[in-house]
Formats: sequence, C-alpha cells, structure tokens
Amino acid sequence: MKNIFLLLLLCRFLPAFADNTIHVNQVAFEKKGPKIAIVETDGPSITTGVFLLIDAQSGATVTTLPLGKPQQVPEWGSNRYFYPADFSRFEKAGTYKIKVNDLLSDAFAIGEHALTSLAIPAILHYYNKQKANTPEEWAADAHAQLFGSNQTVDLRGGWCDASGDVSKYFSHLAYANFMSPQQIPLVTWSLLSARERIPHLLTQWGVKDSIENEACWGADYILRDLSDSGYFYMTLFTYFKKDPKERRVVGLLANSVTTNDYQCAFREGGGMGIAALARASRLKVHGDFTNAQYLAGAERAFAHLLVNNTRYDDDHKENIIDDYCALMAATELWIATGKPLYRDEARKRAQHLHGRMSEAGYFIANDADRPFWHASDAGMPVVALARYLDKEQDVAARAAALGTIRKALDYNLRVSANVSNPFGYARQSFLFKGAVKDGFFIPHENETGWWWQGENARLGSLATAAIVGGRLVYPGKGAFGVTPALATYAAQQVSWILGCNPYNLCFMYQFGSKNVPYMQANYGHGSERGGVSNGITGKDGNPDGSGIDFKTEAEGNEWRWTEQWIPHAAWLLQALAAMADVPEK
Repeated sequence: MKNIFLLLLLCRFLPAFADNTIHVNQVAFEKKGPKIAIVETDGPSITTGVFLLIDAQSGATVTTLPLGKPQQVPEWGSNRYFYPADFSRFEKAGTYKIKVNDLLSDAFAIGEHALTSLAIPAILHYYNKQKANTPEEWAADAHAQLFGSNQTVDLRGGWCDASGDVSKYFSHLAYANFMSPQQIPLVTWSLLSARERIPHLLTQWGVKDSIENEACWGADYILRDLSDSGYFYMTLFTYFKKDPKERRVVGLLANSVTTNDYQCAFREGGGMGIAALARASRLKVHGDFTNAQYLAGAERAFAHLLVNNTRYDDDHKENIIDDYCALMAATELWIATGKPLYRDEARKRAQHLHGRMSEAGYFIANDADRPFWHASDAGMPVVALARYLDKEQDVAARAAALGTIRKALDYNLRVSANVSNPFGYARQSFLFKGAVKDGFFIPHENETGWWWQGENARLGSLATAAIVGGRLVYPGKGAFGVTPALATYAAQQVSWILGCNPYNLCFMYQFGSKNVPYMQANYGHGSERGGVSNGITGKDGNPDGSGIDFKTEAEGNEWRWTEQWIPHAAWLLQALAAMADVPEK
C-alpha cells in the first residue's frame, strides 16, 4: 500500500506532457478579460470542431463554442497538436470546466475580480512569510559583517530571496553586466505601485494595511542598507549555511564566489532602491523610519550614484539596465520633490532608452548590437517610461517616450506571433554565437557562464508592460483598457503562470490542481502559499534555449524550475494590479 501511495505521489509531480489534455488557467479569469484554454492531443484527432463550457458543480453545458484550428510547435515535439479554445465573450460568474469529447479540464472561476481578489492577497501572504524576521536572522543581521573586514552594519529586515535561498539581494549576476535582476527594491516598489493603483479594491479585500505594512518593511530595509558613504550594499549572503554567523555582505561572482565588490550601481539594485524610497516617502504611513528619512536617503543615494555609477558597474560602462533603473529613480524623486535636477535626469534617461530602440523594435542593451533580453525584467523599460509619463508634461518629451513604448509593444506582439505559438508565450530576440535569434526561452549559454532558469517574472513584467504601456499608446474600450491584441497577450502570460502551459502546472503555490514540490529552506522558511516558482525553460542541454523542459529532479539543479523567487510574485502583483485598475469608460 505504501508503494502505491509513493507511486501516486510521484505521478502528481511527473514533469511531462500529458498524452491528451486541456490546459487552462487553473485559478480564475477576470469577467471582462480574455479567456483561452488549449486542447492538446497526440495527433490531429479532434473532429468535433467545438468545445463545451460546463458548470463545474452540476456538469450541465452552459455554452458550446467553436474550437480553433490545430497548431504545432515543432521544437516542443512533432506529434503534439494544440487547439485554442477561446471563450472570452462568456462573462457569467461561476466555476466551470472545458470539455472536448472525453477530455475535461481543471476547474476555474470567472467573475468580477475573480483572479485579482484571490491572487493579490495570496501574494501579500507570501511576502509576509518571506520576511527575514526569525530570531536567528534578526540577531545576526543586526551586526552583518562586511566581506574581508571586521566592520559590521545593521541589515535587519527585508525578504529572503527564494524558497531555497534565505540570502537577501538588491540584485545578483552583476559581474555579467547585462543580466542583473531587480530583487528586494523591486518588491518594495511593486507593493507601493499596487497600493497606489487600486487602493479601493485593497480596502474592499481587507488587505490595504497588509500591503502598506509590507511596503514599509521593504523601505526600512532599503534605508538600513544605505551605507554612510551613500551606496547600497548589494547582497547579504548566507553561503547556504545554517549558521547565521556565517552571513556576509558581499559581491557575487559565478558559483557563489564572493568579493568585497558589494556597492550597488544603478543597475545593481541602486536605482530601484532609490525609486522605492522616494515612492515610500509619499505614503501617509511609515515603518521604523519617517517619510522624510526615506526621501533624504533616496536623495543622498542618487547624488552618490550620479558621481560613482560607472565606478560600481563591473565593466565601468552603463547599459540599458542602468538607464531604466536610473529613470525609475529620477522619476520617483521628481514626483516626490518637483526638483528640476530629477526632471532633467529623468528626461536624459528616457532619451537614452529612445536612442536604444532598434529598427526591428527591440532595445539594444549595449553600445553595439546586443538585443536587450532579460529573464525577469524584460518589461521594465516600458514600465519605467510609463511611470515617467505620469509626471512628464512636455509635448516633445512625451511624444518621444510614447513612440518608444509603441515600438516596443509592437515588437513584443510581432516576435511572439511570427511562429506557431498556441499559448501566446512571449518570445524574444537575443544574440547567440554572433547572430540575432528569436526564441521562446532565454539562451542557456550567456554572459553568466551558468545561470538560467524559468522565466515567470519575465512573463509578469511583459504582461504589466502590455497593460500600462498599452493604455498610453493603444487604449481600448475592452479588457484592461487596451486593444484586444495587447489584452490577450497580457492575459496569456498570466494564464501560463497559473496552469495554461504544456505541463499543466500552476506555478502559484497552493493554487490550482497541480503545483511544484515543496522546497524547504533554513530558519523555517521555504515554499509558501502565494509564492511563484521559476517555471518552464528551454531544453536542458540546448545552449540556445530551444526546446522545452521542466524538471523536479536534476541532481541538485531542480531549483532552475521549482524554486520560488521574490521577483516572480512582484511582477505578477504588478500585472494583476494593472488588470484590476480598469479605466472608467
């Protein structure tokens, strides 16, 4: 009997395509939003041409709709056929399933704020549980030791980075120059952005105080992390050891090699740290520090990086990540203070992004020909420009920024649609062995020398960009206040995260019918309800990221797919808040 139980448990986590199945967002669809499921078969065997939407409780058919034509994605398997089942026009609240012949999908809800009212409180729960506030962490971090020195600093607070890593990061991968993700500062800024975007709904759902408390928790940590010299410390690293006394403030190279290069450039968390503090200064509440202290810290850090940024950049050259992070910093300071210095710096960085736009529609990351691609923050250039346009009133400056956003969104739709792509997965362009290549997933052979993982944060960032950028350049009267193409693009990225993917996995933990296995970390941390795992990648062993893969066992490397990571939930929070913030008609 025990062996049968273990077999059933293994089958629950088996990371393989099903022979015949229906992939669907396993949580909920917004009433007015796009709603698409994908029927997968091992051949072009469906002849009915229709699918049924049935009531999940009674089993009664509520509507019959046409099934789309079969599509194939050759690099995912030559015998797999995918039929889109679009039921976007159906808006009646309830819980439903999709049925095609003898295939039945998982259950999902439809309703006004059906998704956002479930997922946003869950994400806040996740961050609350990710706080580095256990007695061991709190005591050790009050005297965090600088690498190569006996000096200590107070770095209490913040959030543990991942379900398998209780280190705390402003960013990592800085040595690779073009890969730095935004981490604790992004989470803080995302919480503040959602708080400003949908305060009435947060109050209605009973989580307005929660989101403000989490945002202040993040702002407090960011301010503690600001050195007396004016730079932020990049990483408090645990070396994956249980002893809290082993923690050090470090810079990171590949394979957990540590250095004293721990000063944050704009692109290494510094820009978003400034942006988060400046935005927090405008809250009517605060944490351990005052709003005036948040603002003073942001201004001091910005002044320091204006002089020292290229000194801290590992190659001593600014690139697109410096530009969009500095744009966020300058914009938030401009909004908070109205000072001409920050206006001028914001305009300069917006112009830099405008100048990085290629004829093909993707941004150029460097001063040569490297397309900008990013595993977690691909939508950030558009999101930063959209935030800048919340303040900018100059006609010429607005026109340039709007033109940049329009070209970027056009490219995102075009590159995703130029091959068979039944799930609508956001594709990208990258430089591989000297040539520009388009693909579903990031290249595994890249500047880091080792790092690649699932890209759910990237999907959330691009969904956010499609909505907040789309409202500026392609407004619409339908879903999310944008044109149908952008609304569908955004919705499909979120649906992929929530179960409408080839592995039928809902990557938001304890939601849907099938999650990744639990992951445990030190000090009682680990996988938490509302956290989002890394997700699906290109085929393990394919340097260009082609193919498709998901593993729960990989000789210690299963983290690439299964580990929860704080940027995933941050970007999903932003996307969901943008979806919920429907403009008045």
